[in-house]
Amino acid sequence: MNEPETFPPRRRSLNKSFSGFKAITDLSFYLDEGELRTVIGPNGAGKTTFLDLITGRTKPDTGTLQFEGTHDLLHKNEYEIYRLGIGRKFQTPTVYTDHSVFENLLLSLGGSRSVWKSLFYRLKSEDKDRIESILKTINLTDRAHWKAGALAHGQKQWLEIGMLLAQNAKLLLVDEPAAGMTDEETHRTGELLLSLAGKHTIVVIEHDMTFVRQISKDRRVTVLHQGSVLCEGSVDFVQSNERVIEVYLGRKSKAA
Repeated sequence: MNEPETFPPRRRSLNKSFSGFKAITDLSFYLDEGELRTVIGPNGAGKTTFLDLITGRTKPDTGTLQFEGTHDLLHKNEYEIYRLGIGRKFQTPTVYTDHSVFENLLLSLGGSRSVWKSLFYRLKSEDKDRIESILKTINLTDRAHWKAGALAHGQKQWLEIGMLLAQNAKLLLVDEPAAGMTDEETHRTGELLLSLAGKHTIVVIEHDMTFVRQISKDRRVTVLHQGSVLCEGSVDFVQSNERVIEVYLGRKSKAA
């Protein structure tokens, strides 16, 4: 039986161990183009390794990993995977704190140019228009000339998402974007990600279930446990699943 057309990463039974500890065990994961998928799971479930495998930071012991059905990621370096259009936002924002918000986006547009060349080359009108469009999308137009280090925590997270947009990432890997945010910042982050769904394919790793519910209405949620998919479905299905309640929410199931 033929598998449905899916957007990468396409995985077939990935496995990864570290000094005998199985971080990923027989993991299969399929993602549709333009989908926003939230991945949840308790500490140690394999979420970070999951992203590391996609980006080439870690290589699996066994299994396959494909992007867009034709690109074999297993034999590519991190920078090659980046150039294919896979961008990652870490939990702690990684921005150029001594450069302005505008310059951070400009550096992301720069591709393979050095920081020096990116900051001092003649800005093209289409580049300026693109940066201004991204600033509007991430709601930082009025902070364009602020140093990134002066931004609030939530604003730094939005800037880093904007940097992924500037690099034309097709697949956005977003690690715990709501961590450390105020309730207002969290809600606005959810609205930002929802506005990008469809235009980009997005995987969000998250613990905040209020935030998960906001961004996952009518969308699939994947639960990882011990490096494998425990269950997958709507947020209501996931939150009412007895195994999820037991291993993720910390309560014994009624059947126990």
